[in-house]
Amino acid sequence: MQDDISSTVTHIQIPVQKGSSTASNGVMELLVRKHDQRSWRSSSTVRSAVRRDPGLVSKTKFSAEEVNDSPIEQVRLTVPITDDPTLPCLTFRTWVLGTLSCAILAFLNRFFGYRQNALYISSVSTQIAALPIAKFMAAYLPTKSIQIPGTKWTFSMNPGPFNLKEHVLITIFANSVSNTVYAVGIITIVKAFYHQQLYPLAAMLLT
Repeated sequence: MQDDISSTVTHIQIPVQKGSSTASNGVMELLVRKHDQRSWRSSSTVRSAVRRDPGLVSKTKFSAEEVNDSPIEQVRLTVPITDDPTLPCLTFRTWVLGTLSCAILAFLNRFFGYRQNALYISSVSTQIAALPIAKFMAAYLPTKSIQIPGTKWTFSMNPGPFNLKEHVLITIFANSVSNTVYAVGIITIVKAFYHQQLYPLAAMLLT
């Protein structure tokens, strides 16, 4: 069986630390899926062989695609392991929805944070709300290129269908402001307990 496993056609070899009793879960899962997909042995047989000989994983070779694949099934079914460089990222939709999500989420979390029972709105809410809005923008915004005055730069308000990269970036925008800035507590204490006024510039420097 070990000869069969070691004879796999490969591009990349995964080393295993000497003295380890078992292979890591991720590499083990990759090894099991490799043999399951190629209709070799059952997963239990492969696991038993690896437990008997931990060095078997280092003898088995994997393609680059298999190494980059995730051992978590939900991730494999949702996110591709390859990159599509043709997909636009920093689009008009990304900047508009990302900036709006930053402003709205920061205001709402700060506003509701003063409640006795504070209400927290996570970036997941923005992630869900951004999808239909971005789809609407992709359907109705004009595709004509717009030139920035005084420069040779151009951009399009609608470069194409809304894609995964844009959605991820908008979520990152929102997640960066979803948590409260602790320095705001200084301003709150100064105003609520010491009844002092702070200039906007001083308050911004504190935060």
